[in-house]
Amino acid sequence: MKHQRFALTPGEPAGIGPDLCLLLAAQAQPYPLIAITSRDLLVERAAQLGVAVTLLPVSPDAFPDSPAPSGSLYVWDTPLASPAVAGQLDKANAAFVLETLTRAGQGCLDGHFAGMITAPVHKGVINESGIPFSGHTEFLAELTATEQVVMMLATRGLRVALVTTHLPLRDVADAITVERLERVARILHADLQHKFGIASPRILVCGLNPHAGEGGHLGHEEIDIIEPTLARLRLEGMDLRGPLPADTLFTPKYLEHCDAVLAMYHDQGLPVLKYKGFGAALNVTLGLPIIRTSVDHGTALDLAGTGRIDTGSLQVALETAYQMAETRL
Repeated sequence: MKHQRFALTPGEPAGIGPDLCLLLAAQAQPYPLIAITSRDLLVERAAQLGVAVTLLPVSPDAFPDSPAPSGSLYVWDTPLASPAVAGQLDKANAAFVLETLTRAGQGCLDGHFAGMITAPVHKGVINESGIPFSGHTEFLAELTATEQVVMMLATRGLRVALVTTHLPLRDVADAITVERLERVARILHADLQHKFGIASPRILVCGLNPHAGEGGHLGHEEIDIIEPTLARLRLEGMDLRGPLPADTLFTPKYLEHCDAVLAMYHDQGLPVLKYKGFGAALNVTLGLPIIRTSVDHGTALDLAGTGRIDTGSLQVALETAYQMAETRL
């Protein structure tokens, strides 16, 4: 029996993740929420922010089953390798960041947590430490031995999933294969059903090229790969519309009647979503055997320790994780 408690990873210790966790503690949560991070880091950052928070120590031997009181935060202490200074990256703490993710992810696999919510990491400093790292999505896929995962960002009224994620633009077309598109579409459809409770998801699919290839005059990926794959999946009962030109798909005419958009690459779909809901959007990793949501913004090093931040995205990520866990019960 999985417990309805959740793990929260503050991400890069020099960024705003620790600040977000501390400010969040002022709000009562419906479930036990456990921050996996350095207690010393939170103490120092709370003093810098002038925030009064009671830090309640927890461990795998004694995880709580009731929410922390308002103004309190459960903390599974995970030591830093080097003291963290707000706004100053330190590659010595790269392994610490990955340890917090490992504890959260493994805790979900082991049934200690119903889901995990992540604050932003800094990919560059992790790679500079000598640890290859392309993002939360890929890291959690490896941790959970998941062959294929799907990145989806969401805000009120719009969900956008991606066929390809963190690739140079010149590599995108080669990465869009029949096999990959089919796997991603299946994962998106299944998770909309099982994690979001949508019985018959309606999914709009972008073309890769301008005007969705314009009948082959602007590229053949739609004719050779996308259209045949969608047609085959429709025969299985999936409601897939497209491929549609991305410059017209993201209009009310189409969006008001869909449950998600499937974009071919990162910057095809995400700029629209972030324009619509930045500060109130979240990132969801689909295809995992666990629930993982995240904020839609970066580490904001220049704002760390200043108190000039908004917890809106983290709150949406929390609420979505709670809803997904309730749907899976």
